[in-house]
Amino acid sequence: MPEFAWPWVFALLPLPWLLRRLLPDAQRDEPALQVSALDELAPPTEPRRTPLLGPPVRQLPYLLIWLLLVIAAARPQWLGEPLPVPSSGRDLLLAVDVSGSMEQFDMRHAERSISRLQLVQALFGPFIEQRQGDRIGLILFGSRPYLQAPLTFDRSTVHTWLRQAQVGIAGSQTALGDAIGLAIKRLRQRPANSRVLILVTDGANTAGYLPPLTAARLAAAEGIRLYTIGIGASPDDLEQLGPDQLIQGLDLDEPLLREIADIGRGAYFRARSGQELKAITHTLDQLEPVAQAPRRAFQIHPLHHWPLAAALLLSVGLAVQRHGLRRRPRDCS
Repeated sequence: MPEFAWPWVFALLPLPWLLRRLLPDAQRDEPALQVSALDELAPPTEPRRTPLLGPPVRQLPYLLIWLLLVIAAARPQWLGEPLPVPSSGRDLLLAVDVSGSMEQFDMRHAERSISRLQLVQALFGPFIEQRQGDRIGLILFGSRPYLQAPLTFDRSTVHTWLRQAQVGIAGSQTALGDAIGLAIKRLRQRPANSRVLILVTDGANTAGYLPPLTAARLAAAEGIRLYTIGIGASPDDLEQLGPDQLIQGLDLDEPLLREIADIGRGAYFRARSGQELKAITHTLDQLEPVAQAPRRAFQIHPLHHWPLAAALLLSVGLAVQRHGLRRRPRDCS
């Protein structure tokens, strides 16, 4: 069906009539220079007026051009058949630990040593970009949790915020329960059975007010599915690590993370290298989407070029006609 994208443009239609009423005539009351001899030789002429202000018949072509230009400015368009836009409807929050221990360089990716946070940024960036149809949000937490990016379809912006995250910006400790609590606050208003939280950490709960297991039960009651990912080296890597790195690598509370995932009807994963974390993100890719009412879109065919072309042809025709009248030889008899 046809419609106008900007129908308010039609308010400009009476503009020529207003200009005629408000602006003074284009003719002069008196000539700038009086030459009596020229006045006697020159034939009597009527005062010249612009065609728009002339007799009604002469106004019609110009008014038609104005009408065509206003129609084109209103952006006429033809709406085709409605097309369903599939949407999985998942609302996925990624909570990433940025405490001080995430700065440890005990991870391997692309044949080089990188920090734990750099590994998360490298592998979860593509994971975010591939979540077409899902709303993605980002929580950064340390001693306190912060909502870095709210739930949005703008995956590129969420990826950018993750890439720019720095160790220690939320404190040096780890508040797992408070991070889950903030996720509950953001997800509870979303449709049920479409809420997912992925919690990525390398340590135990050492800060915060809300106990992690209590937060996990609250999340389960709200229908939030919990996935937990433990980052860091294990005792098997003793030969490759120094004493300080080993101590910080052993801070991970795996039993707690497993219990959180069990309560939240999700799963726990341990990532010791880039290959393992890549396999985990591939597993998370297989989450079954929740079908919701699809959004609808229309195929739009613009029509503004038709009135523009008609106005141009009519203007050219009037210009050619006026030019021909001026060049017509006068009758000298």
